[in-house]
Amino acid sequence: MISSTSGEAKIALMEENKLVELNSEKKDQSFQVGDIYLGRVRKLIPSLNAAFVDVGHEKDAFLHYLDLGPQVQSLLKLIKLTTTGKNPDPMLSNLTLDADIDKGGKINNILSANQWALVQVAKEPISTKGPRITSEISLAGRYVVLVPFTDVVSISQKIKSAEERQRLKRLAMSIKPRGFGLIVRTVAEGKKTAELDQDIQDLVSKWKSAFANLATAKPPQKILGELNRTSTILRDLLNANFNAIHVNDQVLYEEIRSYIQTIMPEQTEIVKLYKGKQPIFEHFGVEKQIKATFGKTVTMANGSYLIVEHTEAMHVIDVNSGGRVKSADGEATQESNALQVNMDAASEIARQLRLRDMGGIIVVDFIDLHNPNNRKTLFDHLKNEMKRDRAKHTILPPSKFGLVQITRQRVRPETNITTVEKCPACEGSGEIKASILLVDEMENHLRYFMQEQNEKELFIQVHPYLEAYLNKGLLWKSVVHQWKKKFKAKIKVTANTSYHIMEYHFFNKMEEEIKI
Repeated sequence: MISSTSGEAKIALMEENKLVELNSEKKDQSFQVGDIYLGRVRKLIPSLNAAFVDVGHEKDAFLHYLDLGPQVQSLLKLIKLTTTGKNPDPMLSNLTLDADIDKGGKINNILSANQWALVQVAKEPISTKGPRITSEISLAGRYVVLVPFTDVVSISQKIKSAEERQRLKRLAMSIKPRGFGLIVRTVAEGKKTAELDQDIQDLVSKWKSAFANLATAKPPQKILGELNRTSTILRDLLNANFNAIHVNDQVLYEEIRSYIQTIMPEQTEIVKLYKGKQPIFEHFGVEKQIKATFGKTVTMANGSYLIVEHTEAMHVIDVNSGGRVKSADGEATQESNALQVNMDAASEIARQLRLRDMGGIIVVDFIDLHNPNNRKTLFDHLKNEMKRDRAKHTILPPSKFGLVQITRQRVRPETNITTVEKCPACEGSGEIKASILLVDEMENHLRYFMQEQNEKELFIQVHPYLEAYLNKGLLWKSVVHQWKKKFKAKIKVTANTSYHIMEYHFFNKMEEEIKI
């Protein structure tokens, strides 16, 4: 489900009607993983063996020596030739590649202050930190990733069949351009030569486009932008198991259909334009799931629940059996009961990590299990549940204290939804506003819009309680009916469960919000 507004697009991924991923993309978001920039080295930090690079963000981007890539000298040579008007071949045919840099070398032997460098965003700006960047450039397509300055072909570890891996490797070696390496992605399994070749040609075109932009660029400047978040998710996830993509914006609907037509034509018909009056997330029950699953306490079946705490250094998750009834038939029953709660918790934790996009170190305190076989069963179940997670992760077996430690790749800020609402009467101020005056306040705004701004048709969204108060009662005595009569205009009041009880917003007939 894709909810697009003037400020951002929210993308909800549902599996069996259960929310498993939530992404949001601000329309003015300037930094995204995969974007390529021509930056200027601001300063070298020999003690960290790293450099800070100006790429246009308020905080300089961080570039570590290990992120330079083995062929950084060749890349720097290419930048110098291109930006000084020498116009080398973008396919690298007339470029002599330098030797790989020493893995244990020093960054001040490679870069110098004010030097220009071509870099790619590896992590978006998080908290007070600037972007994390790399100069090992790669261009991701649907089936392959194109890597300049190497001839290596590697196959996704998730493709288990040795025969298929060999087939894909032979195929990739035969069609890849010289001077470029390939990483064959999991979705390439079973695909034919023509599909992979088309993907490679598209990526080569992107590389040539970046090359053309580089010739006239001055740092800091974006050279090549990654696909928007919506297209990136579709590129990485779309498969035959998808049965619907619902989107509420006509322009975005056309863009998505066009994009899917190029990558998976047989799936074009699953894109559906939502035209309902109710907000799309409200209609499909997404809003309710967001509010129910992003709080500090996450309730599970049978009364058990998770407590999710976030600190600067790590995330901590505590598993509680809650009101789950424990039998007094002995230790064996207690053990099996604890195992069942832990198994349910492991499934929910795997979902929560994807949903909140939690990264870094995660420590889970499961209910103690005394039987080693049960501990192994739980560990195997957690690993199996985490298989669908696209982020790189490592899970350690339970420690002596029964703690399970997880590290999960973090490339963008964690998704954080506020699930605690302000007091509807005082809005957090501690002072109560005379709520009896609310309707008079709304009427004053209506009078201004109708008489001063000459609006003839208005829609008002309010909390369901307020909507019931304004609309219900005998038709000729309802507040809305009186407003219509008084202002001689079309006025419609609808409910929005995401509003707090005293909140209301006005919209014109074009469904654009009118600011009060």
